Amino acid sequence: MSPSAPNLILTNAHVLTLDPARPRASAVVISGGRIAWVGERHRLSPATISAARLMDCGGQIVVPGFIDAHCHALAYAASLIAVDCAPPAVSTIGDIIHAVCQRAQRTPNGDWIRATGYSEFDLYEKRHPTRWDLDRAAPNNPVRLNHRSGHACVLNSAALSRVGICPDTDEPPGGTIARDLNTAEPNGLLLEMDAWLEDRIPPLGDAEMHDGASQASERFLMQGVTSVQDATPSNSLERWDALRRLKAQKTFTPTLSVMPAAAHLDEFVANNLRFGDGDEISGLAHAKIMLTRSGGSLFPSENDLSAIIAHAHGHGFPVAIHAVEADTVIAAAKALEANHAPGLRDRIEHASECPPAALDALLNARPVVVSQPRFIHDSGSRYLKEFGADAGWLYRFKTLTDGGIVLAAGSDAPVSRPNPIIAMHAAVARRAGSGEIIGSTERLTPMQALTMHTSAAAYAACMESEAGTIAPGKRADLAILTDDPTGASPETLLNIGVATTIVNGRIAWQA
Repeated sequence: MSPSAPNLILTNAHVLTLDPARPRASAVVISGGRIAWVGERHRLSPATISAARLMDCGGQIVVPGFIDAHCHALAYAASLIAVDCAPPAVSTIGDIIHAVCQRAQRTPNGDWIRATGYSEFDLYEKRHPTRWDLDRAAPNNPVRLNHRSGHACVLNSAALSRVGICPDTDEPPGGTIARDLNTAEPNGLLLEMDAWLEDRIPPLGDAEMHDGASQASERFLMQGVTSVQDATPSNSLERWDALRRLKAQKTFTPTLSVMPAAAHLDEFVANNLRFGDGDEISGLAHAKIMLTRSGGSLFPSENDLSAIIAHAHGHGFPVAIHAVEADTVIAAAKALEANHAPGLRDRIEHASECPPAALDALLNARPVVVSQPRFIHDSGSRYLKEFGADAGWLYRFKTLTDGGIVLAAGSDAPVSRPNPIIAMHAAVARRAGSGEIIGSTERLTPMQALTMHTSAAAYAACMESEAGTIAPGKRADLAILTDDPTGASPETLLNIGVATTIVNGRIAWQA
């Protein structure tokens, strides 16, 4: 049967639908921002073909638009207009000082300077910068330098003074203020204190945020990403409104799912906002919970974690729990198992360290796991140095998948740059950017890696009826690739490019 009132028809394509009912096709018909029909080109009537714009794909590969199941949209936007302190832009603390100094020369005295992306592992000195290093770069400006991980930052003396940190300042719950061992003076390094800093450092101005968000949107689109899930642990009602404005103003094109912070959940409930509320361009997602062991103990405690989960479930929100270390993965999985709520699809974000006890806990609780394959590419050398033989217990993609766990992928941008092709290569090859192999027994097939970025990522956000596969009735979110990622070797997978990105039936980006 031929569809009626089509807007766009993709022809001469190799369509990988990810839909078991029709795995492959050669044509896709789009109408009103939705997929109207999928099948073989010769089945279309002349009337249908004449009524729509034809797009000849030249034999290229059409896949569902990639879904970034875990990122931080505003932080990524801010990073694109901050001082770049990530490798290869810098390799020493002296390079950081020079880069910040250059920004200070064109920044009015007293205005904040933001820098991002440093990693002590990649610096020649193999240490974190200190407040005194940054003082040399910008003595007349408060400076915040974010760590590549997103879980640490360094403030200079002016910034410490602005936010009220002095030798007598106590650590907030779950956070750590690093200090000089001899004097107890804060040395500028802060761990797990982003939420505490949120209300103490002014946000970017509207013009800066629009600039950064526009750049972030373009970066996602050029990688074939049509939908993102924002997992920021400080998402408040105010941040939700800011993200909605960026969407309404068409500054940010990919469809957006926003996780409210568990600590701010009552704000949303008081405003009659529930899980799934919003519209087809932005909606409310899981309640985000941070579970860390900063300072040597779990925060929140196991009892408090259970209470937070129960509170979110009571208001109809599934939860997404940040858990990286083995003991946090175990605690998160056990808490979800104890608070199982039929009909609510809970998630664990990262689940990075998975020795046997953590793996057993995950297989018992069976949450969706949202992981970050690109971390293997970006940080594999550090993992091997820190974990040695136990590095094979990191990011156990194959074991989790074989155990029936739904495994989805996210970039965690700005921690890593959003590029699903590089992430798929990392999941398939288990190879660091420097060439070392990390856990070869945990390799996925190319199709499994593609699934992590499409149908599984849609399932993780409870939006499988809207996206993740190419099927009639779903959003017309598509990526056109230069080659078939499911038939590529690990070596050739990295050579695949994105030719076109389609969001809601409109061509949003072309190479």
